[in-house]
Amino acid sequence: MIGFMLRGAGISLEVFFLTLLFSVPLAMPVAFGRMSKNRLVRGIINLYLLIMRGTPLILQLIFIYFAPKYLYAFLHGRFETIIVSAAFWNGLRFVLSYNRFTAVVIAFTLNYAAYFAEIYRGGIESIPRGQYEAAKVLGFTGPQTFGRIVLPQVVKRILPAAGNEVITLVKDTALAQVIGVAELFHAAQNASAREFSTTPIFIAGLFYLIMNWVVSVIFSRSEKKLSYYR
Repeated sequence: MIGFMLRGAGISLEVFFLTLLFSVPLAMPVAFGRMSKNRLVRGIINLYLLIMRGTPLILQLIFIYFAPKYLYAFLHGRFETIIVSAAFWNGLRFVLSYNRFTAVVIAFTLNYAAYFAEIYRGGIESIPRGQYEAAKVLGFTGPQTFGRIVLPQVVKRILPAAGNEVITLVKDTALAQVIGVAELFHAAQNASAREFSTTPIFIAGLFYLIMNWVVSVIFSRSEKKLSYYR
């Protein structure tokens, strides 16, 4: 039981770290797109944010895993007689097919990038415009102003909200079981059913609690290190 649950915990950690690895940087261009003066760019980003934040993550997981398969079947059925190249269909099937774990990472990344983007936007827009003007007077370029003056303050201001999202991510990794990924909670449920005991469920809960405690400590210490911006 312990070995099976440890493997499940390892998969949960992989989902957690890969989601952060991809969603945190992806959220920055999304945030800038949300603030863009271009109506088309802003409209596309707003639609993306509406879908990601307005639909359940569990539904997004199911859609991202199954939709490419249905899309391939639809295209193959409709256009097989028009495009006869077997290499084309093999290539299309390769592009549109991926395993369950990849689907989980894609869904989590797209979902959490939307939330992180709104957190970034709130932090960036909270910086007084006077600071940009003062930096311009001092000869700073736009990138220098953002990187040296704005970004450090933004990081300090968004840490509490970002910490809440990361804590939520730890718990949301349990949703990966919906499409058959054997993460920790899935392993705990199977072990509980085999042994007719709720102990594996409590062990899984303890793991999530410890993970969130570690995340809380990291963010708390980070806030203290940045306290000189008060």
